[in-house]
Amino acid sequence: MERKVRLIPYRFIAEVAEITEVPKGVEMIQAPKVWDKSKGEGMTIAILDTGCDVTHPDLKERIIGGRNFTNDDKGNQEVYRDYNGHGTHVAGTIAATQNQKGVVGVAPRANLLIVKVLDQNGSGQYDWIINGIYYAIEQKVDVISMSLGGPEDVKELHEAIQKAVDHHILVVCAAGNEGDGQDATNEFDYPGSYNEVISVGAISLDRQIADFSNSNNEVDLVAPGEMILSTYLDGKYATLSGTSMATPHVSGALALIKVLANQSFERELTVPELYAQLIKRTVPLGHSPKLEGNGMIYLTAVDYLTEVFNKKVLQKN
Repeated sequence: MERKVRLIPYRFIAEVAEITEVPKGVEMIQAPKVWDKSKGEGMTIAILDTGCDVTHPDLKERIIGGRNFTNDDKGNQEVYRDYNGHGTHVAGTIAATQNQKGVVGVAPRANLLIVKVLDQNGSGQYDWIINGIYYAIEQKVDVISMSLGGPEDVKELHEAIQKAVDHHILVVCAAGNEGDGQDATNEFDYPGSYNEVISVGAISLDRQIADFSNSNNEVDLVAPGEMILSTYLDGKYATLSGTSMATPHVSGALALIKVLANQSFERELTVPELYAQLIKRTVPLGHSPKLEGNGMIYLTAVDYLTEVFNKKVLQKN
């Protein structure tokens, strides 16, 4: 299958050698507020991207393995090194270790499976993506995170995603960066526009819809995607913008939510049940549903509503 899928274009802002910070996006979705209950322990997230800087001090403890499906490194399946930077940045937002230096991810104790399906130029064949999905299924991951896409609706890609969902795997995808800031126009990217995936749009750190974020009726929710600080190549850090950066916030959040839900219900929840738990943890921002879906991921939304309800009950009594 010679048709190509690509890295969803993103904007590189700046690179820094050293930093110690909880990224603003991680704080914005309230991740630190739930770390006393869940840090994603026992959850495995497959990142289908450009690989990863496996020696990065914030990531090396989180990586449990991976595979290369591209032609980089002469097609050696055991070498899933990142020469692009995009995959490393995504990995840090999901699960950078809480080690009192560098950055920390949304789910700092989740495991990462690095599935390299895009080459050093950020492009790849659909076969690479599809094979990567089936590999993630075989590895029995909990979440598949894909910050990639293309304009074509490819039947085999759709079938692979459906198979992943059938195996109780949550699939999270970037909505795409071809938006114009208007809900009157639709922009579709695949796999982000498949109904089976959780499609993530981007907002700025002041909760405005990013102008580049795709709008369509398949967008499920939004997350911080502008000026996002995370891990980068050669042990460094960088600030990037794109729906690619919003997606890992939701992938990491799902690792936290799955731990919380399993504790609460004392059983494994189904994909639709976990999706419901995710949407319960969103807040509307007042934009069109085509732009923001159900709203912004906000992990303490349930606790906040419970607190408000209890206060009202006390006032009535």
